[in-house]
This record gives sequence, C-alpha cells and structure tokens, in this order.
Amino acid sequence: MATLTHQESATAERLVVTDGARKTFITIIVAGVVVLIIGILASLLGWGEEHHAAAGEAAGHLGASAGHGAGASLHHEGSPVWLKRLLVSLWHSNVFFLGVSTIGTVFMAINYVAYAGWSVLIKRISEALSAWVIPGAAIMLVVFLLGRHDIFHWTHEGIMDKGNPNYDAIIAGKSGFLNLPFYLIRTIIYLAIWAYFSYKLRQLSLAEDQLGGTVWFHKSINASALFLVLYAVTSSMSAWDWVMSVDTHWFSTMFGWYVFASWWVSGIAAIALTAIYLKQAGYLRAITSNHLHDLGKLMFGFSIFWTYVWFAQFMLIWYANLPEEAVYYNQRLGGFEGRYTGMFFFNIVINFVFPFLGLMTRDAKRQMIIMKIVCIAILIGHWSDFYLMLMPGTLKGENGFLIEIGVAAIFLGAFLILFTRRLASASLVPVNHPFLDESIHHTT
Repeated sequence: MATLTHQESATAERLVVTDGARKTFITIIVAGVVVLIIGILASLLGWGEEHHAAAGEAAGHLGASAGHGAGASLHHEGSPVWLKRLLVSLWHSNVFFLGVSTIGTVFMAINYVAYAGWSVLIKRISEALSAWVIPGAAIMLVVFLLGRHDIFHWTHEGIMDKGNPNYDAIIAGKSGFLNLPFYLIRTIIYLAIWAYFSYKLRQLSLAEDQLGGTVWFHKSINASALFLVLYAVTSSMSAWDWVMSVDTHWFSTMFGWYVFASWWVSGIAAIALTAIYLKQAGYLRAITSNHLHDLGKLMFGFSIFWTYVWFAQFMLIWYANLPEEAVYYNQRLGGFEGRYTGMFFFNIVINFVFPFLGLMTRDAKRQMIIMKIVCIAILIGHWSDFYLMLMPGTLKGENGFLIEIGVAAIFLGAFLILFTRRLASASLVPVNHPFLDESIHHTT
C-alpha cells in the first residue's frame, strides 16, 4: 500500500500515499454519489410513501401531546422531502466530521498541558485530523445559509412575530439567543477559534521539527492552555446551536457534555484506527502494544462516560415525565410509527455494550484486530448517534438511510484525501519533540 523513506534523523518517517490508496478514497466518494442518487430517486418515486403518511399522522399526535404550539413544528413543511433529507444529511455528516476533526487538536492540546510523553508518536495523527476544520467550516456556513429553514424551525418567517399565524410563544421567548445575526456570529467565532489553534499548533510542531529546541514546545503549551479554555466554552455552545436548537422547544443542561463525549470518543477511535493502519503498513515502527493499550483505555473509559451522560439525561427527563421535555424521547421511543425505536436501542448496544465488552480485558486493548473492530464500531455508532439527535426533529417520520449513507460516504472519502495529504506533508515522527524518547520507551 505504501513505501517507507527516511529523512536526516534515523527516527523520521515519511508517509507516501500510493495511487492505490487514492483510488480507494475516490471509489468511496463515487460509491457515495451512486448511493445518494439511488436514495434521491427512491424518494422521488415515493417508495415508502404510505409509511411516511402514517408517520406524519403520528407526528401530529405527538405535537398535540407536547402542547405550547409544538404541534406546528412537527408537520411537514419546506422543501421537497428528498431535498430536505439531503440538506439535513449534509448538516448531520458535517457536524460529525467537523467535531471529530477538531478533537485531533483537543487531544494534542490536552497532552501538551499535561506534559504527556506517551502520545508523542501519535501526535502527527491528531494534527492531521484537523485537516477538515476549514473545509467543514465552509460547508457548515453554506448549508446553514441555503437550508436553514429545512433544518431549524426557529428560522421560519414570522415565528417570533406576535400576531403572525406562524407565531410560537416559546420560540419567541428564545429570540435573544436564537436569532440569525447572533447565531451566525457565534458559529463564525467557534469555527475561527478551532481553525486558528489547529493551524497554530501545527505550525509550532513543524517549526520544532525544522529548527529544534524547546522553545516551540513551551509555546505549544501556552497556545494549548488558551485553546482548551476556549474550546470548553465553544464546544458546548456549538452543541446547543448546531444540534439542540433543531428541537427548539426542548432543552437539556447536559447536552453540551453529551455531544462532546460523542465527538471525543469518536476522535480517539479515529486516532487509534489510523495508528493501527499505519503500523500495519510499515510505518510508526516504534509504536507498541503499550500505546494501543492506552488508546484502548481512553476509548473504554469514555464510552462509559458517554453512557453515563446519556443515562443521566434520559433518566431525569423520563422520570420527571414533563410533556415539553419527554417529547424528545417520545419521538425516539415509539414516535413516528416507531421509525427510530430500533436505532435508539442500537445506539446503546454499539456505543456502550460493544466497546465495554470488547475492551474490558487488558489483552483486548493490545490486539490490533480487536482494537480495529471496536474503533470502526465506535465511529459508525456515533455517526448513528448524531443521526438520532438530528433526524426526528427535522425529518419527523420522513427519514431514511440511502441519502444519508451516500452523503456520509462522500464526506468520508473527501476527509480521507485531506487527512492523508496532511499526514504525508511532514515526518510521521516529530523528531525534535523533547519527549520523543519517553514515547519510544513507553510501557504500561
């Protein structure tokens, strides 16, 4: 698949992305386009139309039970179903990939401020993950400007104007936060912060490679500390804006942590999966089962953390049984003719039960094949988690999978092209990092 070359340092390794690898990435994109076209044709031809009609009727009952004008937000409106599904799918996959991409920078920053040495050998992987931040930011702004009415009910005309037929008192009460200028300003700020610090830490890392010395390491620590403070705020707020405001009547004080946990464990899985593939291709020869073990422990622990936040949010809302809060879970547990019920339980199995059982033992975390299977399952599982967060509030009972999987495949192929290009642009081993020797001799 790839060949190994050496730079001046005996430990330097340069990734060569082969034509075969590029063809694989392009094939993923082409396959995604084909599936997307099939999905659009299926929607235009009305396959599953009766089910959608029944689900729409169920949506009306759910809306009536929620009260406070929520029923209006649960009826079909806006673009044709196929176009609405396409716009929501673009938003869904981009939010997922953008979040995972930014976690590369978060992971690197945490290791800098913790003075961690074990992760130095995989640092370039986390740096390369951020290659999607700028393209993802551009896609997010374009999709919001073009498709906001199909994704966010609070953007509809007259919904905050008293006396207008579309007026919704609850949404109008949130107008100080949910208004177009302020929303766009916040989104641009989030994206600008994430893009700037991803670029800054990457440049400091490359300067360290070229010039040596510890000055770059200390500058990276300072930049990382500031970034982590800003990310702690912007990650939660972006979760409110990009995901929670889809269900405008509903809110949860734990939602920012919930979305972060999903992004974080997915990002760790992406880093671990890349390290395994590189190791199997002959790169990163200094990586051992000890490094995999630590990555496995992070995935194991944060899969449990994600489940803890999931359960705490679910249990408190379900037990209180307040209509304006419980409607969120009613939609996912039996609402819309049960279209989301299977995925609701699948979500728990693939994101908690499977990683918990798969990575429970020490030996499992040190086996490449087991780690690879669990990493892939986590990435699929948390993409599905975002599907479950977004689809009931946007598409109601008119959801599907072909358009969504097609869009996800296109994003995956494009992401892999940018990711591997950045991986190949510098040595895979940060040769002048002061903790490199500690990472090479890391034991657990």
